[in-house]
Amino acid sequence: MLHLLWLIPAFPIASFVVLATLGKRMPRKMVPVFGAGSIGLSAVVSFLVAYSFLTSPPPGNSFTQVLWTWIDVAGFRPEIAFYLDALSLVMILVVTFVGFLIHFYSAEYMGEDEGYSRFFAYMNLFVASMCTLLLGSNLLILFLGWEGVGLCSYLLIGFWYKNPENGLAARKAFIVTRVGDTAMTLGLFLLFDKLGTLNIQELMHRALVQWPVDSTLPVVAGLLLLGGAVGKSAQLPLQTWLPDAMAGPTPTSALIHAATMVTAGVYLIARTHVLFSIAPTAQLAVAIVGAATLILAGFSAVTQSDIKRVLAYSTVSQIGYMFLALGVGAWSAAIFHFMTHAFFKALLFLGAGVIIESLHHEQSIFKMGGLRKEMPVAFWTFLAAGCSLAGLPLITAGFYSKGLIIWDTWSSSRGSTALWVAAVLGVLMTSLYTFRLIFLVFFGEMKTKVHKRPGFAMMMPCVVLGVLSVVGGFLDTPEFFGKLHIQTFTEFMHNALPPVTEGPLRGLSELGSEGLVTLAFLTGLYVAYLFFIKKRELAEAITAPAISKALHRFWFTDWGMDWLYERVFVRPIVWIARVDKSDFVDYIYSGIALVTELLYHGVRKTETGRMRWYAAGIAAGSIIFLAIVLFL
Repeated sequence: MLHLLWLIPAFPIASFVVLATLGKRMPRKMVPVFGAGSIGLSAVVSFLVAYSFLTSPPPGNSFTQVLWTWIDVAGFRPEIAFYLDALSLVMILVVTFVGFLIHFYSAEYMGEDEGYSRFFAYMNLFVASMCTLLLGSNLLILFLGWEGVGLCSYLLIGFWYKNPENGLAARKAFIVTRVGDTAMTLGLFLLFDKLGTLNIQELMHRALVQWPVDSTLPVVAGLLLLGGAVGKSAQLPLQTWLPDAMAGPTPTSALIHAATMVTAGVYLIARTHVLFSIAPTAQLAVAIVGAATLILAGFSAVTQSDIKRVLAYSTVSQIGYMFLALGVGAWSAAIFHFMTHAFFKALLFLGAGVIIESLHHEQSIFKMGGLRKEMPVAFWTFLAAGCSLAGLPLITAGFYSKGLIIWDTWSSSRGSTALWVAAVLGVLMTSLYTFRLIFLVFFGEMKTKVHKRPGFAMMMPCVVLGVLSVVGGFLDTPEFFGKLHIQTFTEFMHNALPPVTEGPLRGLSELGSEGLVTLAFLTGLYVAYLFFIKKRELAEAITAPAISKALHRFWFTDWGMDWLYERVFVRPIVWIARVDKSDFVDYIYSGIALVTELLYHGVRKTETGRMRWYAAGIAAGSIIFLAIVLFL
C-alpha cells in the first residue's frame, strides 16, 4: 500500500487539469464529482497508506518513494521523491480528510456561483500543493509545494476579483507572505551551500554532525526558516494578511485556516527540528513569537464585529500556541494541537458559512442573535467547535491538546514561567472572544430573519467535524488521569519527533497547571456571559470613555500594524517610485524603441508591391553576398 503514496497529490492535480481545461464545458453536476471526488480519493489512499504504515511499519519507521530524477547536471541530481513518516502521515491524513469535507460542503455552498468550476480547480490545486509540501523528501519539492499554496491563496482570496477590495486583499496576502518566503529561500540556499545536499533527512544529519550547538550558522539558518514560517503561518510581525483573507469564499477560509497554508510554517519547523535543537537561540525566538502572537491576536479578536474576522484572529492565536510548543521542544504537542485545531476551526468556518448564507450574507455578529432555536444543528455543532477552541475541560479535544502545550511550556527544560503565563492568559482571552461570539450570534433577540436553510451537503461535514471536535482529544490524556492516561498520539509521533526534555517542575504539578487553565477558561466564560447576556449595558459603559474607544480601535486595527507598515514601507516606496519614474534608465529603452520605430518607417518604404523591384533586390543581394565571399 505504501507504493500508492504518489496518488495522494496526483488525484487533485489531475482533477485541477481537467477542471481548468474542460470545467466550463462540462455539465455543472460533474464539477463537484471531479472537485470533491478527487480529494475523497486522496483521503481514501491516505487511510490505506496509514493502515499499511501502522500494521506493517517500514524499516526505520519511514518510507521513501523515488519516482524519477528531476535534474541531472554536474552532480546536482534532485529527485521527485516523497518521504513518509509519522509526522507527514498525520499531516496528510488531516489535510485530505478535512479537505474532502470542505470540498463536499462547497458543492452546495458555491452551487450558484458563476465561477463554480474555477473555484474547484483552485481548491484542488491548493490541496495538491499542500500534499506536495508535506511529502517532499527534499527542499526543492518542499519549496515547490510551499510556493504552490502561496499562489493558490492569492487566487482564492481574490476569487471574486470584480470587487477591488478582494483583489487588494489577495495582493496583500501574496506580498506579505513573499517577505517570509524571501527569508526562507535564503535559509534554504544557506543550508544547501554549507551542507551540500537537498535531502531533508541527510541535511539534518549533516547539520547535527558538522555544526556546533548555538553556533552562527545554525542560528542564522533557523532564524531564516522562522522568517518563512512566520509569513505563511501569519505570526508576528507578518500576521496582517490573514484577517483580510476573509475576502475569499467561506470554504476557502476554512481550508486556509484549518489544515493547509497557515500550518505550513508549523510543519516546516517540526520537519527541521534537528536544526532548531542545535540552535537554542532560534528555538527561543520561535517560542517568543508564538507567545506574543497568541496574546495580541486574542485581544484583537475580542474587538471584531465580523464573524469571519473573529475566527481569523482566533486562527492566528491558535497557531501561536503551536509555535510556542515548537519553541519549548514540545514537538508532538504542537502537531496534536494542529490536528484538533483542524477539526474545530474547519467546523467554525463552515458553521459561519451556514449562518452567513442563512442570513442573506450578513456577517456582522451584532446583526445576528437568537439563532439557537431557528438553527439547532448549526448551533450545537458550532457550540461544540467553540467549546473545543476555548478548551472546555475534560470534554473537548481542544482542552487536551492546548493543556498539553501549556504543561510542556512549564515543565520543559526550554520552558519558562513567563511563557506559561502568556499561554494561560491566551486561554482566558480565547474563552472570552469565543463565548462573546456564541452569545451574540445564537442567544438574545433575533435581529435578522433566517432566509435560507442549509442542505445535507453543508450540514453533514459540520456534524462529522462536531464529533471529532469532541472525541479527537482522547488520543492523548493527562498523566493525572491515572488508568485513563493515554499517550497514543504522542507515542506514535515519537517515531519521527523527539520527546520533550523535562526540566525542573518549579513547584507546580500537571494537575495544578490544568486547574489554573480551567480557572482561566471559566473566567473568560463568566466575563462573556456578564457582558453579553446578563448585563449588556456594562459593555457599552466600559467602551464609552475616550481612552476605551482608542484602545478598542487600536486592537481592532491589529495593534496598528497596517498603519505602521503603510508609513514605514508602503509610502516611502511609492514616493521613491514617483520620483524615480523618469530616471535615465527609461531613456535607454525609450531610445531603443525610437530607433526601432525609425527602422520600421525606413523598411516600410521598400514595401511597394512591385514584383520586379523585389526580384531585382533579391538578385542584387545575392551578387553582393557572393562578391563578399569570393573577394573578401
